Amino acid sequence: MNRLLIVALAMLAISCKTPEARKPISVKTGSFIDASVERNKQLNAKEQAVMQDLMQQQQEHNYIASESGFWYYYNNRTEIDTLSTPGFGDLITYNYDVKSLNGDTIYSKEDINTRTYAMDQEELFTGLREGLKLMKTGETVTFMFPSQKAYGYYGDEHKIGSNTPLICEVTVHSIKQNQSN
Repeated sequence: MNRLLIVALAMLAISCKTPEARKPISVKTGSFIDASVERNKQLNAKEQAVMQDLMQQQQEHNYIASESGFWYYYNNRTEIDTLSTPGFGDLITYNYDVKSLNGDTIYSKEDINTRTYAMDQEELFTGLREGLKLMKTGETVTFMFPSQKAYGYYGDEHKIGSNTPLICEVTVHSIKQNQSN
C-alpha cells in the first residue's frame, strides 16, 4: 500500500505543470470583405460614369448633386417661403414612378398609387427617403439614384434587379406637420 501511495504521489507531482499558451492559428481574414469592397467601388464608378453621360445628354435639366450621393432636378419648384420641408414624423402624401436609366418604366404612378409616409419612421428605400426631405408641398422632382441609394444588391425581388440605378419622378401633394415637433 505504501508503494501504491508513493507511485500515486510521484505521478501527481510529475503530471502537474504550468499551463502553456496556445499558439494562434493563422487565418487569412478580410479577403472576402476586401474583394467585396473592390467590387462595390468598380460598380459605383461604372454607375457614376453612366449617370454623368446621361446628365450630359440632358442639358436642358439643371441637375443638382445632393450631399447624399444622388442627383436631382426640379420639374416644378415652389418658391413659397411659408412652406417647409418635412421633419421627423411629418406625414407626407406623395406619388412617384420608377424608371430605369434608359427611360423604361418599371413602376408607373398608377402601379404604386398615392402613398403616405411618416418621415424617418417607416421603411422606404434610402434615396427616396432622403429625396423627400428636400421637397416642399406641390413640388415635383426627378431623382437619379445610384443602385446603393435605390434597392442595392437585392433589388425589390419583383421588377427591380440587383444593383439597378433608378430614376424616380416624385410629386409631394401635402406635408402634415407632426404635432410633437
